[in-house]
Amino acid sequence: MPSIMGDKIRTLRKQKKLSLEKLAELTDSSKSYMWELENKDDPKPSADKVAKIASVLEVTSEFLMSESDASPSDAVIDEAFFRKYKSMPDETKKKLRQILDVWDDE
Repeated sequence: MPSIMGDKIRTLRKQKKLSLEKLAELTDSSKSYMWELENKDDPKPSADKVAKIASVLEVTSEFLMSESDASPSDAVIDEAFFRKYKSMPDETKKKLRQILDVWDDE
């Protein structure tokens, strides 16, 4: 029986239209490892692996590891975005701020 984490990974992967193979590639994992995470009862991935999966799926590690929340809340999605934003190059951040400024002017 899959774990709650496995169910979340599978659901989010399918929502993003990612194959098991593509998610594995994006997280530096093997397809069989991703299958085990989605389908085994008690997966024990490393914190680094959970962080990579969460980043690709645009949620937080905490969301994936929590025993509740069938789907990510807006707060989880926002937190994942801000974490991604923090690691972006300065030029990318500048472009995003410019886009936001345009929207604020409307």
